[in-house]
Parts: sequence; structure tokens; C-alpha cells
Amino acid sequence: MSLPSLPDLPRDDGGPVFREPWEAHAFALALTLHERGVFTWPEWADALGRAIAAARGRGDPDDGTTYYQHWLAALESLVAAKGVGTERELLHFREAWDRAAQRTPHGAPVALADADLAGPG
Repeated sequence: MSLPSLPDLPRDDGGPVFREPWEAHAFALALTLHERGVFTWPEWADALGRAIAAARGRGDPDDGTTYYQHWLAALESLVAAKGVGTERELLHFREAWDRAAQRTPHGAPVALADADLAGPG
């Protein structure tokens, strides 16, 4: 698939850019986990491919707008498969981020607080 075939992919004069800050964080997290030896690039490519295929099977538009959601799905699957974190831990942090995002004004950076990590009040 070429860049011209993905008209909704955000870009500037230099090429593709991140649509949202969290996408850059997901990208950086994948690089960091790889650099720390959690997974190899072939393992990453396989996990990302499976995440994309699963999304396509659910009717994902495959136009680039949901690409980093697939990154997150691939990261979560590798973290769980490698024993770096459990499904329960992943859910805990996902819910913490959801709580933080819900209270964050539009356009402001999302920041976790101790209360987010403690669970619902």
C-alpha cells in the first residue's frame, strides 16, 4: 500500500506525521520495548500484522486512521505473551488512562494522577 492510497494519513512536507500525541507515545513504546529485548522486529511485524488482519475482519476501513490503534493492540498482545504484564495489569492501566482522559480538557495533554492508578472512586 502506498502513501497516495492513504489520503486520510496525516502528513506534512516531510511525509507522514502523528495524528495525536498518544500515537507518538505508542511508537516510542514499541521502539523502547524492542531496544530492551522484549521482542524482535520479526515478532513485532507478526503481531502488528495479526492486529491489522483482525481489525480488517471486524470491518476496519484500513485507510490509515486507525493504524496506531493496531499498534496498541500489537503491543498489548506482545506484552502479555512475553510475560511483561498480565491481561489484568493491562486492563488496569487502560482504565487509568481512560479516567485521566475523561477529566482532561480537550486539547490538553493527558496526565495520569495517583487517583487514576488507584481505581474508580
